[in-house]
Amino acid sequence: MPDPRHTKERLVTDILEPAVVPVLDDASPLARLFAMVGDAYTEAEQRDDAEVAAAHHVYNAYGATLGLVLGGEDWAGQISVKDNRLEASAVAWLEGGLWLHHALAISEDDGARDVLTLIAPCACGSGYFDIQLENEEDLLEILTGLRRTGGRVPHPYDDDCGSVLDPHAPTQK
Repeated sequence: MPDPRHTKERLVTDILEPAVVPVLDDASPLARLFAMVGDAYTEAEQRDDAEVAAAHHVYNAYGATLGLVLGGEDWAGQISVKDNRLEASAVAWLEGGLWLHHALAISEDDGARDVLTLIAPCACGSGYFDIQLENEEDLLEILTGLRRTGGRVPHPYDDDCGSVLDPHAPTQK
Protein backbone atom coordinates (compact mmCIF):
# COMPACT_ATOMS: atom_id res chain seq x y z
CA MET A 1 0.00 0.00 0.00
CA PRO A 2 1.44 3.42 -0.94
CA ASP A 3 2.33 5.93 1.75
CA PRO A 4 -0.63 8.44 1.96
CA ARG A 5 1.80 11.33 2.52
CA HIS A 6 2.99 10.96 -1.07
CA THR A 7 -0.32 10.60 -2.96
CA LYS A 8 -2.16 13.25 -4.99
CA GLU A 9 -5.42 12.55 -3.17
CA ARG A 10 -4.05 13.91 0.04
CA LEU A 11 -6.18 16.74 1.49
CA VAL A 12 -4.76 20.21 2.02
CA THR A 13 -5.69 20.03 5.67
CA ASP A 14 -3.55 16.91 5.96
CA ILE A 15 -0.56 18.85 4.69
CA LEU A 16 -0.85 21.63 7.24
CA GLU A 17 0.87 20.73 10.43
CA PRO A 18 1.18 22.96 13.46
CA ALA A 19 4.34 25.00 13.41
CA VAL A 20 6.94 23.99 15.89
CA VAL A 21 8.15 27.05 17.75
CA PRO A 22 11.81 26.58 18.51
CA VAL A 23 13.21 27.46 21.87
CA LEU A 24 15.55 30.36 21.20
CA ASP A 25 18.90 30.93 22.79
CA ASP A 26 18.66 34.31 24.59
CA ALA A 27 21.82 35.45 22.81
CA SER A 28 20.60 34.53 19.32
CA PRO A 29 19.92 37.35 16.86
CA LEU A 30 16.24 36.41 16.57
CA ALA A 31 15.73 36.33 20.34
CA ARG A 32 17.38 39.73 20.64
CA LEU A 33 15.18 41.11 17.85
CA PHE A 34 12.06 39.75 19.55
CA ALA A 35 13.16 41.42 22.79
CA MET A 36 13.27 44.78 20.99
CA VAL A 37 9.63 44.50 20.02
CA GLY A 38 7.41 45.47 22.90
CA ASP A 39 4.20 43.55 23.41
CA ALA A 40 2.46 46.35 25.26
CA TYR A 41 0.79 49.26 23.58
CA THR A 42 1.98 51.88 26.05
CA GLU A 43 -0.20 54.59 27.53
CA ALA A 44 1.97 57.24 25.87
CA GLU A 45 1.45 55.56 22.47
CA GLN A 46 -2.30 55.40 23.06
CA ARG A 47 -2.43 59.10 23.92
CA ASP A 48 -0.26 60.08 20.95
CA ASP A 49 -2.30 57.99 18.52
CA ALA A 50 -5.58 59.41 19.87
CA GLU A 51 -4.27 62.98 19.49
CA VAL A 52 -3.08 62.35 15.93
CA ALA A 53 -6.37 60.67 14.96
CA ALA A 54 -8.38 63.60 16.36
CA ALA A 55 -6.25 66.25 14.67
CA HIS A 56 -6.34 64.34 11.37
CA HIS A 57 -10.13 63.94 11.45
CA VAL A 58 -10.76 67.59 12.34
CA TYR A 59 -8.34 68.84 9.69
CA ASN A 60 -9.94 66.69 6.98
CA ALA A 61 -13.64 66.74 7.91
CA TYR A 62 -13.88 70.20 9.50
CA GLY A 63 -11.17 72.05 7.56
CA ALA A 64 -13.07 75.33 7.15
CA THR A 65 -13.97 75.60 10.86
CA LEU A 66 -12.30 73.51 13.55
CA GLY A 67 -9.37 72.74 11.27
CA LEU A 68 -8.52 76.44 11.22
CA VAL A 69 -8.60 76.96 14.99
CA LEU A 70 -7.33 73.65 16.40
CA GLY A 71 -3.95 72.07 15.84
CA GLY A 72 -2.48 68.77 16.93
CA GLU A 73 -1.10 70.38 20.09
CA ASP A 74 -4.64 71.35 21.21
CA TRP A 75 -5.68 67.74 21.74
CA ALA A 76 -5.07 65.81 24.96
CA GLY A 77 -5.06 62.04 24.51
CA GLN A 78 -6.82 59.74 26.95
CA ILE A 79 -5.96 56.06 27.34
CA SER A 80 -8.44 53.30 26.62
CA VAL A 81 -10.52 51.96 29.45
CA LYS A 82 -10.52 48.19 29.16
CA ASP A 83 -13.20 47.43 31.78
CA ASN A 84 -15.72 49.74 30.15
CA ARG A 85 -14.49 48.79 26.69
CA LEU A 86 -13.85 52.39 25.66
CA GLU A 87 -11.25 53.11 23.02
CA ALA A 88 -8.50 55.66 23.50
CA SER A 89 -9.79 59.15 22.78
CA ALA A 90 -8.75 62.79 22.75
CA VAL A 91 -10.32 66.00 24.04
CA ALA A 92 -9.81 69.64 23.08
CA TRP A 93 -10.80 72.55 25.31
CA LEU A 94 -12.68 75.27 23.41
CA GLU A 95 -13.13 77.65 26.39
CA GLY A 96 -16.36 78.79 28.00
CA GLY A 97 -16.96 75.28 29.30
CA LEU A 98 -17.12 73.72 25.82
CA TRP A 99 -15.06 70.69 24.81
CA LEU A 100 -14.62 68.48 21.81
CA HIS A 101 -14.24 64.74 22.28
CA HIS A 102 -12.92 62.51 19.50
CA ALA A 103 -12.91 58.73 19.48
CA LEU A 104 -12.85 55.94 16.96
CA ALA A 105 -15.94 53.77 17.14
CA ILE A 106 -14.86 50.30 16.09
CA SER A 107 -17.34 47.64 15.06
CA GLU A 108 -17.22 44.47 13.02
CA ASP A 109 -19.83 45.84 10.61
CA ASP A 110 -18.43 49.33 10.01
CA GLY A 111 -14.77 49.02 10.91
CA ALA A 112 -13.35 52.21 12.43
CA ARG A 113 -15.43 55.38 12.26
CA ASP A 114 -14.53 58.82 13.62
CA VAL A 115 -16.94 60.14 16.25
CA LEU A 116 -16.65 63.82 17.14
CA THR A 117 -18.77 65.11 20.02
CA LEU A 118 -19.26 68.67 21.23
CA ILE A 119 -19.71 68.84 25.01
CA ALA A 120 -21.43 72.03 26.15
CA PRO A 121 -22.62 73.24 29.55
CA CYS A 122 -26.30 73.44 30.34
CA ALA A 123 -27.87 76.91 30.70
CA CYS A 124 -28.90 76.17 34.29
CA GLY A 125 -25.30 75.32 35.23
CA SER A 126 -26.03 71.88 36.63
CA GLY A 127 -24.47 69.73 33.94
CA TYR A 128 -23.39 69.15 30.35
CA PHE A 129 -24.94 68.03 27.09
CA ASP A 130 -23.07 66.00 24.50
CA ILE A 131 -23.91 66.62 20.86
CA GLN A 132 -22.53 64.21 18.28
CA LEU A 133 -21.38 66.11 15.21
CA GLU A 134 -22.06 64.57 11.81
CA ASN A 135 -20.32 67.12 9.58
CA GLU A 136 -19.22 70.73 9.28
CA GLU A 137 -22.71 72.02 8.42
CA ASP A 138 -24.05 70.35 11.56
CA LEU A 139 -21.34 72.05 13.61
CA LEU A 140 -22.15 75.48 12.14
CA GLU A 141 -25.85 75.06 12.89
CA ILE A 142 -25.15 74.08 16.49
CA LEU A 143 -22.66 76.92 16.97
CA THR A 144 -25.23 79.41 15.65
CA GLY A 145 -27.65 78.33 18.38
CA LEU A 146 -24.99 78.28 21.09
CA ARG A 147 -23.71 81.73 20.15
CA ARG A 148 -27.09 83.25 21.12
CA THR A 149 -26.85 81.68 24.59
CA GLY A 150 -23.17 82.33 25.26
CA GLY A 151 -22.24 78.70 24.66
CA ARG A 152 -24.88 77.24 27.01
CA VAL A 153 -27.46 74.64 25.98
CA PRO A 154 -30.89 76.05 26.83
CA HIS A 155 -33.92 74.14 28.01
CA PRO A 156 -37.48 75.46 28.34
CA TYR A 157 -37.96 75.17 32.12
CA ASP A 158 -35.58 75.32 35.06
CA ASP A 159 -36.70 71.92 36.33
CA ASP A 160 -36.50 70.36 32.85
CA CYS A 161 -32.75 69.78 32.75
CA GLY A 162 -31.79 66.58 30.98
CA SER A 163 -28.05 67.11 31.14
CA VAL A 164 -25.38 64.86 32.58
CA LEU A 165 -24.80 66.20 36.07
CA ASP A 166 -21.65 68.15 36.78
CA PRO A 167 -20.08 66.69 39.93
CA HIS A 168 -18.60 70.10 40.72
CA ALA A 169 -21.84 72.10 40.37
CA PRO A 170 -23.15 73.69 43.58
CA THR A 171 -25.96 71.73 45.18
CA GLN A 172 -29.21 73.46 46.07
CA LYS A 173 -30.98 72.50 49.28
